[in-house]
Amino acid sequence: MPRVLLLLPTKTYRAKDFLAAAGRLGVEVVVGSERRQAMADAMGDRAIVVPLGNVDAAVDIIVALHDRLSLDAVLAVDDQGVAVAAAASARLGLAHNPVDAVAATRDKAVLRARLAAAALAQPNYGLVAPGQSVAAAAAQVGYPCVVKPVSRSGSQGVIRVDDDVQAVAAVDRVRAIVGPLEPVLVEGFVVGAEVAVEGLLVAGALQVLAVFDKPISLDGPFFEETIYVTPSRQPALVQASLAATVASAAAALGLREGPVHAELRVGADGRPVVIEVAARSIGGLCSRALRFGPGISLEEVIVRHAVGAGFDGMSREAQASGVMMLPIRAAGVLVKVSGQAEALAVDGVVGLEISIPTGRPVVPLPEGDRYLGFVFARGPTPADVELALRRAEAALDVVVRPGL
Repeated sequence: MPRVLLLLPTKTYRAKDFLAAAGRLGVEVVVGSERRQAMADAMGDRAIVVPLGNVDAAVDIIVALHDRLSLDAVLAVDDQGVAVAAAASARLGLAHNPVDAVAATRDKAVLRARLAAAALAQPNYGLVAPGQSVAAAAAQVGYPCVVKPVSRSGSQGVIRVDDDVQAVAAVDRVRAIVGPLEPVLVEGFVVGAEVAVEGLLVAGALQVLAVFDKPISLDGPFFEETIYVTPSRQPALVQASLAATVASAAAALGLREGPVHAELRVGADGRPVVIEVAARSIGGLCSRALRFGPGISLEEVIVRHAVGAGFDGMSREAQASGVMMLPIRAAGVLVKVSGQAEALAVDGVVGLEISIPTGRPVVPLPEGDRYLGFVFARGPTPADVELALRRAEAALDVVVRPGL
């Protein structure tokens, strides 16, 4: 039986789906998290504490575990664990991404420099160190532009600005989130439809698993994700260009193994522009919108690759599918989400999960880092799926009590 160490941050949405995937595949799982598991005593070496913020210490712990309990793969499910997974896999001689390649995906300034060196299309950009003028950087990039931290994901801290006053205010807001010492990236705002490409790297070769359209325009001032629908309605030539661009971006970063999630914009000329590349699969619960071959999940695809079982060329299901990440409209405390039965009754809707319990704080972007919940739909066409997701959201009534 193959054995995999799953690095599961305490705040991950994805523990249940990865554990279920491993169970279906007959893969033994060791859970590594930053905190001691409630059942740790009973689980023994099948649950360990791994300090994901301290790579060297984490790798030492994983190597010691491997000496006691041989591991076939170390797999990170979210951004927080990818650096540890790469470094530990390198020490153990397992298939992995190079450590510096993964680090480049975790630092947007390094990512931009790597893509620039490869002459890949991306936004104009400038880096603003503490004490430097954001207005000067924005003037060089040109308005409108986007101010963002170099270290965060999920659109946290990402703000569009149209003038110097907004730029200064945005930097203050970003540094309130990440601290005063982190550099801030200023990027030119790219006009065009935004898409996401989900892929799997095998020995450096990219297999595109899905291309998602984002039919709700992301024009700012904040960039909260909402609807993802696949298959893409972009022309076939554009989709081929998207795949080639993501493959080139992965190569420029040095990525070679495992899942890749990329965000791009498609301009009026049809040329893809790289916005983000991550050495992990799609976040939140969005992977539930994907099924492959005889109905297997994205997590099963990833675990199969991690243990060397192969993907066998299975493609995404024939029908259209999609997910809506329910936005948080106002800060406060979640009182209730009514209308869930009505949302589930919408034709094409196949699932709904509210991911923040009632009585807990809800924080919108750019400060927030969690979604209210997820709606899933399937249908004959992408248009059918999009309509189902919009109708489901309209059926929900979210009550938030002001104040945190």
